[in-house]
Amino acid sequence: MFGIIIHEKEKLEIQYLLKREMDEILYDLEDERIDHIVKRAMKERYKILFSLFTRVAPHNECMNYIIDTKKKEKM
Repeated sequence: MFGIIIHEKEKLEIQYLLKREMDEILYDLEDERIDHIVKRAMKERYKILFSLFTRVAPHNECMNYIIDTKKKEKM
């Protein structure tokens, strides 16, 4: 286990970067041209990013990025 000390500005920057990356993945998951194997890897990456996001973001922000698994399974 690692610990990190960051300033509030740095925390907000980390939140911004994670949100931007997760938004890109969510957008790409809707693209039908992308192969299902690639989408599976993207979903795994999303899980990791979301896990990091939950550590630095408030609960109400995290709720916006929870994936409806039944909807995304169809993709």
